Amino acid sequence: MSTYIDSIHRTMRGELPMPPVARLIGFTILAVEPGRVTCRMDTRVEKHANPMGTVHGGILCDIADAAMGLAHATLLQESESFTTLELKINFLRPVWDATLTAVGEVVKGGATVSLVECTITDERDRMIARASSTCLTLRGEQARGR
Repeated sequence: MSTYIDSIHRTMRGELPMPPVARLIGFTILAVEPGRVTCRMDTRVEKHANPMGTVHGGILCDIADAAMGLAHATLLQESESFTTLELKINFLRPVWDATLTAVGEVVKGGATVSLVECTITDERDRMIARASSTCLTLRGEQARGR
């Protein structure tokens, strides 16, 4: 089992702290398996709204990026790390107060570059957004301290 999967499980059990961004915007990790991670968050307009009064697109990007990054990390070895090269998101419907589920899944895991996708749905199973990301696996000196 990947050490990253073990760390994610320990985070889910409360043995390790959630990443600061998770605490900042308020998402949790629901499930993890190799190449797939599910996150959830409750959005509230008084906390997450943009000037138009709906949940800010950056919040949706954050939860999608987290789910995709964690999904990619589950496939890494202990000495490896990664960075996101590109992230694209399509916003499909507005969100106000909702419970969102973001499922990140590695579509094509490569030795160096991987394609990861995420679907965000609400509590009524309506698709809110769809994202994709290109992740670069780092090794050796590039991976140190990351």
